[in-house]
Amino acid sequence: MRRALAICAAVLMIGVVCTAQQPGNNAGAIPAQAGGASTDYTGTWTGTWEGGGTGGFVLTLAKAEGNKLGGRVSVTGEPTYETTLKTVSFDGNKMTATYDFPPDPKIGIVLTATFEGDSAKGTWAARESGGTTDVASGTWTVKRK
Repeated sequence: MRRALAICAAVLMIGVVCTAQQPGNNAGAIPAQAGGASTDYTGTWTGTWEGGGTGGFVLTLAKAEGNKLGGRVSVTGEPTYETTLKTVSFDGNKMTATYDFPPDPKIGIVLTATFEGDSAKGTWAARESGGTTDVASGTWTVKRK
């Protein structure tokens, strides 16, 4: 059970990061401020996740209601799923995002990443709802699609 949870969480994290930035389509873009420069992380990011397994990860970031940043993740491997991000925030080039783990609604996933140019690297952690202890964790990497 923990291995499956870890795999799901990793895949989801990769999906989130993969979707964060896409060149050429700045309509409705949400900028993140880093050192006074504006950087657009909206779009699709694709890559992989690891931790208790491996798989593909797609992260899509887009402008949501109220000019807030929103998004989706798509995870392949074991398990495979798609879901909507609950929260997304940037502090400069550092992203933090959360979502509910579709195979087990008692688990939440926390994604963190650092974006550099057209790539990002980060970690994912699966936690019981309301908890602070990781039940599974891993890493993910993505590139702008």
